[in-house]
Amino acid sequence: MTRDLYARHRAVLPDWLALYYEDPLEITHGEGRHVWDTAGNKYLDFFGGILTTMTAHALPEVTKAVAEQAGRIVHSSTLYLNRPMVELAERVARLSGIPDARVFFTTSGTEANDTALLLATAHRRSNAILAMRNSYHGRSFSAVGITGNRGWSPTSLSPLQTFYVHGGVRTRGPYAHLDDRDFIDACVADLKDLLGHTRAPAALIAEPVQGVGGFTSPPDGLYAAFREVLHERGILWISDEVQTGWGRTGEHFWGWQAHARSGPPDIVTFAKGIGNGMSVGGVVARAEIMNCLDANSISTFGGTQVTMAAGLANLSYLLEHDLQGNARRVGGLLIERLRSVAAQVPHVREVRGRGLMIGVELTRPGTDEAAPDAASTVLEEARAGGLLVGKGGGHSTSVLRIAPPMSLTVAEAEEGAAILERALRSI
Repeated sequence: MTRDLYARHRAVLPDWLALYYEDPLEITHGEGRHVWDTAGNKYLDFFGGILTTMTAHALPEVTKAVAEQAGRIVHSSTLYLNRPMVELAERVARLSGIPDARVFFTTSGTEANDTALLLATAHRRSNAILAMRNSYHGRSFSAVGITGNRGWSPTSLSPLQTFYVHGGVRTRGPYAHLDDRDFIDACVADLKDLLGHTRAPAALIAEPVQGVGGFTSPPDGLYAAFREVLHERGILWISDEVQTGWGRTGEHFWGWQAHARSGPPDIVTFAKGIGNGMSVGGVVARAEIMNCLDANSISTFGGTQVTMAAGLANLSYLLEHDLQGNARRVGGLLIERLRSVAAQVPHVREVRGRGLMIGVELTRPGTDEAAPDAASTVLEEARAGGLLVGKGGGHSTSVLRIAPPMSLTVAEAEEGAAILERALRSI
């Protein structure tokens, strides 16, 4: 059945629509932190639909909210008042940390970043954008134009003029040998030098932890230091929280809060986890920025009632059950467990991460050269052992990406680590 579906997939869908595994997997249903395939095999899910299943599969509170809302009305567009959208916007605005915040809902993180770029360029009257090397911001034309990861940038054509800044990757690049303080100083000096060669950019867009790039991050405080330089010149700071938001990093509710010394970002984008699998994204910005557009705009599907009901129920569950605290506690245990394994596996260059957002970088033993074949081997072996993980990396890196639902238990973390240990030792 799976082979037949794969043949049909190949016949009607794009060649560039990637699938994991030599024998692609069809997931039929899930519950908690587990999913099942068509053959009835059960897997511990350590990737959550690319970080979208934030709380749990088939979470009763969310499925009930979706069913009840669908029984009333599914959709009406933003041309009409929408109570669930207003209620979720009120909660997100309060949680954002941005003063006088306004919220606009979209259907994805790509569209959220598109909207942030529209707002920033319109507000600043500039089409120049600063972005981080190794970054990823989505698959639309404008988002691809600012993505600093060649593996996910299929065209050099773009409506934006993009300049790439150092700092998103701590352990590679020309400043990797420096200590944290000197690393930040060097990156700030690079930013200042770059600004001396360009027209005033509209904004810097940055992921506090780079997702597709392999869960890399700078030292705490880098973006606060950048913010001081940007603020002096009126340049906006967009924090792309599509993967880091809602407490996944454990230490903070938003990734930008590790860089909060100079105040909050001007714009925050979010998506993925808030909908727990439903298609929800959005932008939070100060009112003066959000309201700067001088033409009409609506969203046909952004903020639709059924997805807003899911978001409200999911956010309530996350806050009431302190899943941020769980991510900090269980994620910390999982990171230490994986580091103890890594010390005995020559292919592992580094285990890094925060909370339940963990990267295991693989290289050819004794070098800094990427080992994509090893990453593929581990992916296959982990699946054979009953565990699903992701892959990522940029600029000749190969990284296993681990981001289970934030309700992961200690026992499940230990189970997953044991399976991953066997997979890593099989390289």
